[in-house]
Amino acid sequence: MPNHTFQLNGESVTVEVEDDVRLLWVLRDLLGVTGPKYGCGINVCKACTSHINGKAFNPCSVPVGAIQPNDQVTTIEGLADTAPGDGLHPMQDAWIANDVAQCGYCQPGQIMAAVAKVRQCRAEGREVDDEAIEELRNICRCGTYNRIREAIKAGAENM
Repeated sequence: MPNHTFQLNGESVTVEVEDDVRLLWVLRDLLGVTGPKYGCGINVCKACTSHINGKAFNPCSVPVGAIQPNDQVTTIEGLADTAPGDGLHPMQDAWIANDVAQCGYCQPGQIMAAVAKVRQCRAEGREVDDEAIEELRNICRCGTYNRIREAIKAGAENM
């Protein structure tokens, strides 16, 4: 079986697994990183949203064989380490302050998508406004979209 090495939350990891195994299963089942959630497995619900090289992606749709040794994969577990200072990432703080979570299942993916969207908007010189937030396709079965929107705007102010 082939070995696959990549950077996960700031550390180099190596796993022995077939090339076609989806990265979500590598993260959850082989490495014990359970922040990215399994929702649909077909890149629709976005519950597994994480970052690769700073951009949002869905590990349920990416085979581990597509990940390169220098790729930086960040999950919700490593997000705080990408922010200056100690404590949580500003987007995580905004999620708490706005009492976003209801059941909480989709929240890691929602937060990771929000952080990537703020970075994208800033790189493009755009505001993090309702139009930008509407570009996010993460599904929340509890329907906390209004609180998610407010948290994204608050988190963006502190990023």
